[in-house]
Amino acid sequence: MANIIPIKGLRYNKEKIGNLASVVTPPYDIIDEAAQARYYAENSANIIRLELGLVFPQDTPENNRYSRAEKYLQKWLEDEILVMEDKPALYYYQQCFKTDHQPVVRNGFICGLKVEDYSKGHILPHEETLSKPKADRLQLLRATKANFSSIFGLFADPEKIIDHTLSAISENLVPDINITDEAGESHRVWVITDAAIIDRIVSFMSDKNIYIADGHHRYETSLEYARIMAEQKIDGCDYVLTTLVNIYDEGLVVLPTHRVVGNISDFKISSFLKQLEPLFKIEKYTKKNSPSDFLEELAKAGQKKHVIGLYDGKCLYFLTLRDKKTAFAKLPPGKSPAWKNLDVAIADNLILNHLLNIGEEERRNQNHLAYTRDISWLIEQINTKKHQLGIILNPTKVEDIVKVADAKDKMPQKSTYFYPKLITGLIINYLNQ
Repeated sequence: MANIIPIKGLRYNKEKIGNLASVVTPPYDIIDEAAQARYYAENSANIIRLELGLVFPQDTPENNRYSRAEKYLQKWLEDEILVMEDKPALYYYQQCFKTDHQPVVRNGFICGLKVEDYSKGHILPHEETLSKPKADRLQLLRATKANFSSIFGLFADPEKIIDHTLSAISENLVPDINITDEAGESHRVWVITDAAIIDRIVSFMSDKNIYIADGHHRYETSLEYARIMAEQKIDGCDYVLTTLVNIYDEGLVVLPTHRVVGNISDFKISSFLKQLEPLFKIEKYTKKNSPSDFLEELAKAGQKKHVIGLYDGKCLYFLTLRDKKTAFAKLPPGKSPAWKNLDVAIADNLILNHLLNIGEEERRNQNHLAYTRDISWLIEQINTKKHQLGIILNPTKVEDIVKVADAKDKMPQKSTYFYPKLITGLIINYLNQ
């Protein structure tokens, strides 16, 4: 099943980098131009120069963001800004953050994961991927021969054997890395080089499936890179930097991604509500409470039924699905029961597609749609007439994500947001060892 190995990771040299927080970033795919510029300015050794380099008008096939990343990497190795682990290691990784103003700790470990085709059924995706991001990541991987951002994977360990093993190791040890990032979230890493402990963890994971939570583009890029290297008879390029978290970890948090609808010609809320009535029981939210209170009530209502929130600029509504059988018959054919049971599938296909004619292609291109995790932003967009309608969702449950992956289905776009993101720059997997 899952084939994992310890790696001789590259880490920033504390003797050369006094403030490790100044050289790390979030994953590349959530960094905008302003943040990219800020990370460039923050530290001349910031990982941004490797992971998401600037593009210049005078770039050529020989001199571009990818070739510059390779030169930075070699320079930092020569100057010992980055140093390689003496021994192969696993890395116990703790993220400490807050959700709903409550402190939360997520536990995982960083390793090398052997890439293989999804068809083998051991590594399971839950999202579709796009060709453009994969082409970008493949150029970077071919130039640098390194993974800078980790795949985020899940595994099932209900007895928490791995968790207990890792926490016992760290109990009386100071973390090898301990930083607080710009969001105020802390990241602690303990380097595990004990061969007996590593063998125990590797053996335990050998019969586990891995569910990709985040990093589908990077995983598929690494798979393609491994194929290219295998054709060239180059070994050791078929493992990708991966952080694995137990599905049963209390710190595993999934946030919802709400839909904000706009540019619908001749849209009238009264007509729209009438269209909804055959499928949904519609109830106005009459309390004058905060948006977070509405979300709490939506979560309670959604524990046993499919309930979706709606905002039209004047009122918040609860939409409760009347009859699953009738609704599911209107969903795309060929989808598994697990897929059809997702609130996001119901919202995207019954409300957006069936009633508003916002199909899959329109959703992908975001012609009439924006996405947000912030209900206050959603409400502001409707109130200021920048958009016409807000669709508010409960978070997708982790167990439902796993069921969809096991059924070999893919989640609808923007279904999950695992919070927080893994930080980039703590450990680098250098394949050119």
